Amino acid sequence: MTLQQLRYFIETVKHGSINKAAENLFISQPSLSIALKELEAEIGLDLLIRTPRGITLTIDGTEFLGYARQVVEQHDLLERRWLNKTPSRRLCTISMQHYAFAVNAFVNMVKKTDALEYEYTLREARTFEIVEDVKNLRSELGILYKSNFNQQVIDKLLKENHLRFHPLFTAKPHVFVSSTNPLSQQEIVTLEDLEDYPRLSYEQGEFNSFYFSEEILSTEYAKKDIKVGDRATIFNLMIGLNGYTISTGIVSADLNGDNIVAVPLDVDDDITVGYITHKDIQLTQQAKLYVRELIDVIKAYDVKLNV
Repeated sequence: MTLQQLRYFIETVKHGSINKAAENLFISQPSLSIALKELEAEIGLDLLIRTPRGITLTIDGTEFLGYARQVVEQHDLLERRWLNKTPSRRLCTISMQHYAFAVNAFVNMVKKTDALEYEYTLREARTFEIVEDVKNLRSELGILYKSNFNQQVIDKLLKENHLRFHPLFTAKPHVFVSSTNPLSQQEIVTLEDLEDYPRLSYEQGEFNSFYFSEEILSTEYAKKDIKVGDRATIFNLMIGLNGYTISTGIVSADLNGDNIVAVPLDVDDDITVGYITHKDIQLTQQAKLYVRELIDVIKAYDVKLNV
């Protein structure tokens, strides 16, 4: 077993495709396939499930990936410390619901990266996709929320997929509105106050269950309802249509300016935001750095930390 084989294996899992991994590694697809089969033969286990749609990990493959990442990471650290080699290309992929504070933490992480080369991916995704990304190790961690309404369903889904939820903070629900919206002048907003304004929410595709909604109170009827796919659009509609969405109350002035404000919503509920990881996989140093930056960003807000 060689470091090269481990790097090949990690790259293949990352892309979910032997063809794409081979392109990125600048080797032929047959050469990569042979190297992976030789690795499996050497350890006597099937690590990958090969299908026409790509590759997925076996149970043994999932455990093996965790060890492989640690070995490669430690090797790179040894080279940097004792051979004065240039820091290796850093890799990290994160999937998340549409939280500006999580983007802020990502920005801070990138700024503190000491590698001359890196390849990071930040995916603002649907709730079910986040779970799938972490389950299939396309992402090291995913960021989502739980509430009294969806907790049982989310916990069941995470357990079935061998994932663990790490709470970051608990917040009271707020409505996000434009600073020109009359509601922005109120100290607190009720559900009745919202009746005549368009409700904005993130569409969840084929898994459009109330339990996967990014907004609490998704079962409440709204006379005017608009679903969108990205954060920029939802903010534009807040300004252009005086729409609102319900979230944590953490607004990032760095990313959103002063155009969007958060007003407390008068409901008896909480939002607990956290990150999910695969229970069999250790986070890389880069992912751990991102979690630290997440916590530092959150500390600046009036929320209850759970870490």
